[in-house]
Amino acid sequence: MKSTTTNINSIMAGSREELAAQLAKLNLETPEYIEGSYPEYNVVDLCRNFIAGQLTKLTGVDKKIAYESLEWSIVLEKGDLLVPLPRLRLKGDLVQMAGDIAGKFELGGYLDRVVPVGKFLQFFFSPKFLLNTVTPDVLKRGSEYGSAPLGKNKTVLVEFSSPNIAKPFHAGHLRSTIIGGFLSNLYEKLGWKVIRMNYIGDWGKQFGVLALGFKKYGSDKELAENPIQHLFHVYVRINQDISAEKEEAEKTGIPLDENTCTDGQARAFFRKMEEGDEKALFLWRKFRDLSIKRYVDTYARLNIKYDVYSGESQVSQMTIADVTEKLKEKELIIEDKGAWLVDFKKLGHKKLGKVLVQKSDGTSLYVTRDLGAAIERKNAYKFDKMIYVIASQQDLHTKQFFTILDMMGNKWAKDLVHVSFGMVLGMSTRKGTVVFLDDILENVQEKMLEIMQQNKEKFAQVDDPKKVADQVGISAVMIQDMQAKRVNNYEFGWDRMLSSEGDTGPYLQYAHSRLRSIERNCQVRPEELLTANMSMDNLCGNEEEIRKLNLSEEEEEKQLRSLKLRVEKATALIRIMASYPDTLRYASKNYEPSTLVTYLFKLTHQFSSTYKFLRVMGEPKEVLLARLALFSAVRQILNNGLRVLCITPVDRM
Repeated sequence: MKSTTTNINSIMAGSREELAAQLAKLNLETPEYIEGSYPEYNVVDLCRNFIAGQLTKLTGVDKKIAYESLEWSIVLEKGDLLVPLPRLRLKGDLVQMAGDIAGKFELGGYLDRVVPVGKFLQFFFSPKFLLNTVTPDVLKRGSEYGSAPLGKNKTVLVEFSSPNIAKPFHAGHLRSTIIGGFLSNLYEKLGWKVIRMNYIGDWGKQFGVLALGFKKYGSDKELAENPIQHLFHVYVRINQDISAEKEEAEKTGIPLDENTCTDGQARAFFRKMEEGDEKALFLWRKFRDLSIKRYVDTYARLNIKYDVYSGESQVSQMTIADVTEKLKEKELIIEDKGAWLVDFKKLGHKKLGKVLVQKSDGTSLYVTRDLGAAIERKNAYKFDKMIYVIASQQDLHTKQFFTILDMMGNKWAKDLVHVSFGMVLGMSTRKGTVVFLDDILENVQEKMLEIMQQNKEKFAQVDDPKKVADQVGISAVMIQDMQAKRVNNYEFGWDRMLSSEGDTGPYLQYAHSRLRSIERNCQVRPEELLTANMSMDNLCGNEEEIRKLNLSEEEEEKQLRSLKLRVEKATALIRIMASYPDTLRYASKNYEPSTLVTYLFKLTHQFSSTYKFLRVMGEPKEVLLARLALFSAVRQILNNGLRVLCITPVDRM
């Protein structure tokens, strides 16, 4: 076949040429590439191009259709890629056709076999091909393995975490923080310019509530010593007062005086803030500055960074005024008792109900500020996509303001994405029943330190045990949160948070430190691994060698069974390794951390299973280099995946 090189952007100069040279060394023809594919970054994409070319040759279907019809297989038993023949728009007996195509399919050195199953074709990659392409690619690219320029010249803004000022960071905030951190890292790996934004809840009536609470219960001394904790206690106590006043009014039947009741005074205080009253704003700034300073420390501990700290207060009054004028101009709002609202039912969106955009006292609301913030961001950052990582509680609110933006005539509203997630149940800030993240992190650090100390010999080799215990503990917290689908709710429980058994963060950390230990013990220079002989015979042995040993029939049979197991284990491992770049791509489409977490467990389980059959230490040098190269590549992929999840891999534990 004629070799072609489609001109696409690449972050590795000459990488297509290097790939062609590598394929030539393996006596493989370079397939013709579909524009928009990235074979130099992803071996699965390389195989997609080869398979699509063969499908075109055998069926006459357009190659682009064939390429796009190939589906990612999650289960190894069903192949590495598969194609449902109906997607190829073929006519006739598709079951018969699947068998005919499989029988005529050229493997070309890329494939081990093609299996027809009903109207499907399953494609199994050649282990020999994968060993000789994936292993050196991982070792050569290192931390960049898995990356690709899918988002070249595109910008994505990710808004995540977004806690409310003066409230401690609790387990509920953690979900938005780590999902947003993951998505930011993921999109960066896929070539996008990423802007990480923390849109803090720093405006609204709750600051009137907090100001009144501070005047009544606050202490400047406690504020200086532990600002977040003190403001939280103040917030809880003043909310208890508000609830008590309402209960008393209901009991006596005497309505609350809006001017003297705590809730009414809070509204009046916020109105002063919106009017620019300096005394009111001085206290608000004090709370805001102290809170942000504390948050920065917590984020650093979680490997989370931000490019922009913004907030509701940062949306200009001029923009909010422009928004309301635009809403009037487009006839999207109606007046009701002095307040302005959008009635979606009257606008053809029955399920979205009604939403207030301005109170009767003239103060803005959350939705108005969100509309203004979105418009200001589009003007400032010219994003191609904006991702809001917000709890599923806000599903309706998000749909409402996305729809309003669209009805206002903003065509870019289609580029807004809401990545929702389930709630951590059993916690309430107002009632004071929250579990603080700092307390969680201290507890898991203590638990991991205790576990590490059980092996005194290994513990003595760890340079900074408290730091390592912290990193392992943080991985425990993060993985237990991210391993289930993000839309699922879960009840907070200490047992769940502190567990170190089964599929957990500590298990992944242990696998990484174990792989590091293998590398240390072998004392092989990294450059030696790049030239390792990665043939299956060298890695696992072969039948001919076993038969030459003149063993008894029983022993020979035992050795042959062992050889078969070694080949099966090595084949499964290299196939999983090959799918890492595709895993990242898939996770970017479904915005799902669990996709990557599930992959990492699959990889580490297969490594553990394979390592039992492929010893490294004590083997002949050539065999040692091949096996070490394979396992070093596994460690690099695990390291890369953990870092995308905002987890620092440990080398000893």
